[in-house]
Amino acid sequence: MKKRVPGLVLGLLAITGLSQISIESVAEDTMKSSPSEMMSAKTKIATFAGGCFWCTESDFEKLPGVNEVVSGYTGGQTENPTYKEVSSGKSGHVEAVEVHYDPKKVSYNDLLETYWRHVNPTDSGGQFVDRGYQYSPHIFYRNSAEKLAAEKSRDQQQASGRYDKPLATGIQKATKFWPAEDYHQDYYKRNPLRYKYYRYNSGRDQYLQKTWGDELHYSPKGPMEVSQKEEIPMAKTYIKPSDEVLKQTLTPLQYEVTQEDGTERSYNNKYWDNKDQGIYVDIVTGEPLFSSVHKYDSKTGWPSFTQPLVSEHIVTTTDFKLIFPRTEVRSKFGDSHLGHVFKDGPEPTGLRYCINSAALRFVPADQLKKEGYGEFASLFDSSDK
Repeated sequence: MKKRVPGLVLGLLAITGLSQISIESVAEDTMKSSPSEMMSAKTKIATFAGGCFWCTESDFEKLPGVNEVVSGYTGGQTENPTYKEVSSGKSGHVEAVEVHYDPKKVSYNDLLETYWRHVNPTDSGGQFVDRGYQYSPHIFYRNSAEKLAAEKSRDQQQASGRYDKPLATGIQKATKFWPAEDYHQDYYKRNPLRYKYYRYNSGRDQYLQKTWGDELHYSPKGPMEVSQKEEIPMAKTYIKPSDEVLKQTLTPLQYEVTQEDGTERSYNNKYWDNKDQGIYVDIVTGEPLFSSVHKYDSKTGWPSFTQPLVSEHIVTTTDFKLIFPRTEVRSKFGDSHLGHVFKDGPEPTGLRYCINSAALRFVPADQLKKEGYGEFASLFDSSDK
């Protein structure tokens, strides 16, 4: 039996960005999911392709802090492909692995360091004995932080002098991942003799030992030493001005929204239909929050994003101002009220960050370096448009 929602709530929904979605589903999802669960704080997923997934699965599962590795396929045109279809090279997929890891124990940068030590990043035509695009090396990023970290890591590898050819490892946005057939999962455990025979004869370990020598075995530095802020060169200090200064510098609406948890009117705000490329920063401190890369039209009349630009600059709390709880979004350094996040967004995150324009300042892509946000310029290279 469906629960009825009082008319008062329907009226409130019209001014909170929920008028276009199912009321019952939002209330139910919000109450059964904590903010930490919505932000996937306990376990994160990273996707890599490095040739035969039997090998990449085995290598990543040995890394402390990795909870699970799933072998599968990604990047192709057909849904739920089979091993036969992918291995033929006709489906457009590559063999890949999803690495489920605890970010408190192992960092994304640790995963990258591990990845380089188990592939030939200069070979775009396959990996070792396995030939064809379906075995080519790729790093699939889920957000701008991962993209920037992967690019930086690849540049460091290229500059290391370790390779006699240019690196050819692709860095591209993650798409749908299809788990491989059961008999491929944990193949190295289920069929140890066959696996060892295949791996030795593939030439993988011989190449890796020759290339890396004593540096082949990597010890994770962990999040305390290699943090997200180090992966992205943005260890900047964002200072919130005094309340007296804010009252002088912010418009009445900006102050009401950011300091008094207000809500601006839908379809009557600065950025709801802004289609220009660039990033959105906190109107109070300037800390980078969101990007046009993740912006979409949610049909609510407010700027909406599938994910933050820098997740470390976002803080979530539970808001009980309506009859059912919602997840409020605030900035870390400015403590500005930004809006709310809901679980009705599009793939790949399934989230909708519904944000007030009055809490944001837009920095166009061609002004990023000039205004001190040059680390994000690569997000808007022509190859990503």
